[in-house]
Amino acid sequence: MSEPVPEQRDYRLSLTRRKRRSGLLSHRGEVILAPPVQAGTERPFKLVGLDAPRRGRESGHLEATIRERLFGYEQALAHPLSVTIVGGVVAGLIVTGALILALRRRISDDVYHAAFQRWRSWCWLVGVIFLPVLAGALPTMLAVMVLSLLCFREYARATGLFREKTICAVVALGILLVTFAAIDHWQDDRLFFALGPLVGALIVVVSIPSDRPRGFIQRVALGVLGFALLGFSLGYISNMANVVHLGGTGADYRPLVLLLITAVELNDMIAAVIGRTLGRRPFLPETSPQKTWAGAVGAVVITTALVAAAGGWLFSGTPVAHPGWLIGLGLLISVLGQLGDLTLSSIKRDVGVKDVGATLPGHGGLLDRFNGLVLVPPAVYHYLSLALGETGPLGSEAPFRILTGSWGG
Repeated sequence: MSEPVPEQRDYRLSLTRRKRRSGLLSHRGEVILAPPVQAGTERPFKLVGLDAPRRGRESGHLEATIRERLFGYEQALAHPLSVTIVGGVVAGLIVTGALILALRRRISDDVYHAAFQRWRSWCWLVGVIFLPVLAGALPTMLAVMVLSLLCFREYARATGLFREKTICAVVALGILLVTFAAIDHWQDDRLFFALGPLVGALIVVVSIPSDRPRGFIQRVALGVLGFALLGFSLGYISNMANVVHLGGTGADYRPLVLLLITAVELNDMIAAVIGRTLGRRPFLPETSPQKTWAGAVGAVVITTALVAAAGGWLFSGTPVAHPGWLIGLGLLISVLGQLGDLTLSSIKRDVGVKDVGATLPGHGGLLDRFNGLVLVPPAVYHYLSLALGETGPLGSEAPFRILTGSWGG
């Protein structure tokens, strides 16, 4: 008697790509191996894993993964680069403060008070910047939103745009929507990217009913430029906060955002120090008389080297770790950081003001201090998304639609 033939189970790809579901933890579709369903044996399909229906909304509690991403302060210093940056900046502030105190009797009172004011402002800035970034993605996004609103307020007052209440209201609304889009995190960041042209178009539309054709181009241009630089561009930092596993390295957004901000500010300081000590030939004398060729070139060289070294540590095991990509990243941050500074200098020279604000003693306004950031975040986001290849774009591994859920399909 022949032995019974064992049942042949055909484990084919029964579902090559599950439809992306909307909800608290909507991730990319999964490839699932499963046997075909036999006739008469159908049973309700039970979703498991990340695509399972979520009870978070019904229970009123955020899912653990969402909560960890938005408020995961426990991972604040999980990456060594974050520890290095925070420790280095704090140590630098301590040493600088000690030097100022040590030189107090050797310098004039005016120089001492000016140096102390700048040092105290830096201490305040470091706390305001670093604490939200370390606290979690949501505090980071909210801090960027507040920074964008305050910078736009300074910009509007300096340019006279504050008189156009409707345009200012639309720009403020656009900044809020950019923050909402970063938090909600639609698939492929479709909502975030759409807000750039949509808010720009809305600024044009709301300017029409006032029936004031004289000055129309100026009003609209100031509004669109303000949103583009201070709302949409800075909003890319919020979008970067969606990074959970950077290129598969296991690092989250913190070391990347800390590196970005620190490199931009360090780039500005290096250019200023070299320009004052070694610089002779002004870079753009009509736009920024104190900036020199020596300072600009020195900042590019030193900042590029530092970013490449830190990036090699952060992006180890990813395509970005290639020297070419790292050098390109450093050049991008340094060159665009200086161009952002010059962009604001051009605006200030045009409207005839030295500083756009007085929020920070020794620095001017917030926009005076963070002007180097206005062009860098979008370029870095898209540059890294391109360099990461299949593991990109940035933040693609994070949960989708955590606020809107199934609304809108």
